[in-house]
Amino acid sequence: MNQEESILFVKKYLEDLLTFFSANLSVHASCEEDVIELSVPSSELNSLLIGRNAETLRSLQYVVSTVLRNKNASLTRVNIDIADYKKQRAERVAVQAREWIEQVRKSGDSYVAMLNAADRRIVHHVASEYSDIRTFSEGEGRERKITIAQASS
Repeated sequence: MNQEESILFVKKYLEDLLTFFSANLSVHASCEEDVIELSVPSSELNSLLIGRNAETLRSLQYVVSTVLRNKNASLTRVNIDIADYKKQRAERVAVQAREWIEQVRKSGDSYVAMLNAADRRIVHHVASEYSDIRTFSEGEGRERKITIAQASS
């Protein structure tokens, strides 16, 4: 399955999957940096589709990605966003990261946070805007932490 076929297939597959939740929604699909971006519009089922701590959203993403791998698609990485949940979360995490960075700059002490992989990626990205700050991740699996420190330390 080539790139275009992969995108069309996964768009239709997610729309069909959403009908099991009684959600007849049109999904917007695009591709950025070899990741298929699927955007589901807001509906009265947002909380059900996102789930507690976005567990349902992550599960949907896992299922869709697995189906693509099983079909030997050229693209298998998928990012699903429902009602801009991930976009809004990323903005909140970026604001929090800037606050942590300012705290590190003022105090000189490192800051350690337990974050999931997506949130750590956002913090690393935000920190890259500061020449006097460095970040690194340590640990394994769910115990992985990000440390924000002054570059000189």
